Amino acid sequence: MVPLKSSKQVTSSTNGEFIVGERYQVAMPEQENGIVTPDNIQLPIQPIEPVNIIQEPTRVLPSNIEEDAAQLDWHSVKVKSGDSLAKIFKRNGLNATTTHNVITAKGDDSELLKKIRVDDIMRIGKDSEGNLVSLEYPLSKYETLFVNLQNQQYHAYKESKTVEVREAIAHGTIKSNFWNAASSAGLNDGQIISLANVFGWDIDFAMDIREGDSFNVIYENQYVEGDFIGTGNIVAAEFINQGESFQAIRFTDDEYYSPDGRSMRKAFLRAPVSFRYISSNFKRKRFHPIQKRWKSHNGTDYSAKQGTPVVAAGNGRVTHSTYNKYNGNYVFIQHGNGIVTKYLHFSKRAVKQGERVKQGQVIGYVGSTGMSEAPHLHYEFLLNGVHRNPRTVKLPDAKPISSKFRQKFDAIATQRLAELSSSRHMMLSMQSSNSSAQ
Repeated sequence: MVPLKSSKQVTSSTNGEFIVGERYQVAMPEQENGIVTPDNIQLPIQPIEPVNIIQEPTRVLPSNIEEDAAQLDWHSVKVKSGDSLAKIFKRNGLNATTTHNVITAKGDDSELLKKIRVDDIMRIGKDSEGNLVSLEYPLSKYETLFVNLQNQQYHAYKESKTVEVREAIAHGTIKSNFWNAASSAGLNDGQIISLANVFGWDIDFAMDIREGDSFNVIYENQYVEGDFIGTGNIVAAEFINQGESFQAIRFTDDEYYSPDGRSMRKAFLRAPVSFRYISSNFKRKRFHPIQKRWKSHNGTDYSAKQGTPVVAAGNGRVTHSTYNKYNGNYVFIQHGNGIVTKYLHFSKRAVKQGERVKQGQVIGYVGSTGMSEAPHLHYEFLLNGVHRNPRTVKLPDAKPISSKFRQKFDAIATQRLAELSSSRHMMLSMQSSNSSAQ
């Protein structure tokens, strides 16, 4: 018999009464020729009605209080900005001693109450004298922290519900821009950014995307007890950019690799700023809007909102972090193998000369200082002193997957490539059907 999911359990003591906090097995009636034999039924004299429907495979409610758990006075409390456990307890008539006792409850999980989040709902259960007996706090959509009073001591523990993972696919063709196409395909903001990050070493999503480019994505959806709670990882993806196909497979080390086992990570990012904002393409000459003359334009301009973070394209050392009337606030970074990257027109610099930086570290914020008409980043990539197009220059090869994992990876890659191929054919079939219908 599956036990009732309730905020209490009722059992029988030796004197025939029931004790809160214990469980008894109830024998099911035997059947003979389909007829119930009542002589074999063992039931409690009078079951107690449940208070709350919750999952409790291991939950232990207070065993030292005289009141039935069903008679606790429960309050739901919403965490406000600036709240701490002490502030919440004070608003609800609980003193500093109770706060201390809960924070120092037996079990390592009590420390989690020091990191409460705004808008979370905490449930507080008190006895008739206003003492805290039970507390419930959701750590996530599948984990809950419980703190219960037992024998004058608070005990803290977590309960976790099983998360079911189901894979889903998304595919789309770009008509106006990548963000709109991915959103129309059903991807959320976080997934769109993650997809761009997977291919961010091979594709400049700000400047290289063209109408007709397409993508296929296999990703995880997460469910608890049949209810959707959110998306998980992208497990495989394919991006067709200007006729060139890029594919990525997620391995068990949480990294992405090409089908032949090369890491998608490379020494440099193709673009050091958000792909959602662009201006002019790379070209050798342009008419300078301020100097009113044609001049070499040895870099790429990324139009972006004032204050947009700019990151280092690769690991290196800051050789310049200063200001002049032409570049405005600017930063130069020296990398290995004779490579230098330059970042101009910052509103504010975030690194100092001589500082070592890592790929992806914020080094400044988009502005319009120096000879600039509007907020943008001017980005240059130099190899042995010669300007190169940062969007097309060949980057150092990525480190391949370890040989000891190669067989396992190949099996996963074969499966994922087949799934991507199926998704691609499905997309083409749908496009063909739509065209026929029109």
